[in-house]
Amino acid sequence: MYIVFEGIDGAGKSTQIQMLREWLEANGFRVETLVEPTDSKIGKLIREMLQRPDATTESVQRMLGLLFAADRLLLMDKLEDDSKIFISDRSFISSLAYQEPAEWIDEINRYAKKPDLLILLDLDVKTSVARASGEDTFENEEFLTRVKANYLKLAENYTHEIIDADRGVNKVSSDIKKAVAPYLGICPDCIL
Repeated sequence: MYIVFEGIDGAGKSTQIQMLREWLEANGFRVETLVEPTDSKIGKLIREMLQRPDATTESVQRMLGLLFAADRLLLMDKLEDDSKIFISDRSFISSLAYQEPAEWIDEINRYAKKPDLLILLDLDVKTSVARASGEDTFENEEFLTRVKANYLKLAENYTHEIIDADRGVNKVSSDIKKAVAPYLGICPDCIL
């Protein structure tokens, strides 16, 4: 199974992925976590470019779109392993939510694997900005409001669960477990 976590910055994706991984492993599943961008040379270049003051310009956004698509392709062979559950911190859906034009982003990601389950951590934009490190140009209310709306619209195209990420770490974790359990044949009332 390929589970993708998405949401605006500060939604708690990394924390919740780790908690879900531990729970799934405790229930006997083999789990591997992924993160986008990867630690490859391409992923490192993406991280550098995201810190640039001109990161929001059209030309840099197009370069980033291509780099994200290339970096993502590095994961495709790995995702063919049916013996594991893969949990990813972001996917091509992030590119669709954050970047434009959507048609072009969709086209350059046409070979990216679609998630079996999209977990969208829905967070208030003001909370996101308050949690943000302030290190990149994308952490502002106007931009994140648009991205959040994009995520909510995009989720309709995939098997998804929208989880309120404003409810506290343990409650969010419990909500995620209850959402994931039926897809894996785990009794939702028997959550560890």
